[in-house]
Amino acid sequence: MVTEFVLLGFTSHPGLARLLFALFLLMYAVTLAGNGLIMTVVWTDPLLHTPMYLFLGSLSCSETAYTLVVIPQMLCDLLAPHRPFPLALCAAQMFFFVALGVADCLLLTAMAWDRYVAICHPLHYGTFMSQRICWGLVMGSVCGGFILSSILTGVIFSLPFCAPNHIPHFFCDIPPVLSRICPGYGTIEVTVTALVAMILIIPFSFIMLSYGCILMASLHMSSAQYCHKAFSTCGAHLTVVFLHYGCAIFSYARPKGSYIEGQDHILAVSYTVLIPMLNPLIYTLRNNEVKGALRKMMCRGCLLPKG
Repeated sequence: MVTEFVLLGFTSHPGLARLLFALFLLMYAVTLAGNGLIMTVVWTDPLLHTPMYLFLGSLSCSETAYTLVVIPQMLCDLLAPHRPFPLALCAAQMFFFVALGVADCLLLTAMAWDRYVAICHPLHYGTFMSQRICWGLVMGSVCGGFILSSILTGVIFSLPFCAPNHIPHFFCDIPPVLSRICPGYGTIEVTVTALVAMILIIPFSFIMLSYGCILMASLHMSSAQYCHKAFSTCGAHLTVVFLHYGCAIFSYARPKGSYIEGQDHILAVSYTVLIPMLNPLIYTLRNNEVKGALRKMMCRGCLLPKG
């Protein structure tokens, strides 16, 4: 019976490992800087104290914690590979990774609801998206993520694991850990896969339904300028939704038989390193209000007295 895992990571070649370490460290620094800037401008600029930017700041905070669960440990393993990884530590990493990942999914869903109310029911926006409701959606997203993660992680790590204990991955993700469960628990594996698929597909369907209603409402708008503004406010969010859910659904909402050892960790880099780095850039480059707040913040910094 397995009591610890050994994560094989990316490579055992020292030169390539150092190159990957430098690349991922640079990408992680960009991720932290981007999310840090978004959180700072959202909390400090009064003009951004609206539901849309409250959700954006919360998403940046969640993604910062999400990357913190995986990337520092991955960087350490690139410098000192094949270290034993106790089951308890593996379970903790999976718990926080899944919890924060699900919280991101639910926050993106809340952002779609906010856009739907703003465009389709503008006269009732203050009622449907009050500050109390917004904070309730944020806390509900976080609590929902931790509740669902506790169920998933509890079920997976209540099962016995059999040799080999080597996992061709760089963190304790659901598919590679499931592949090490002892034979005879196929029904539970199918149940876990189906539950993960539901967690992803149900919020994604709600987002698509919201944007379907937004599209129908936009087609009936008399003003082309207002229609363009409606779509411009949704463009960045839709881009992030397709990036986030596209990788997640392809990675988790598929049969176990399609999981290929040693290859899926390349896809995992996209949703643990690449997409969290791109999200702040997408929201910053495609949002004039965020860019304006950043310029004001930099101007205030330049005008501060020296010393």
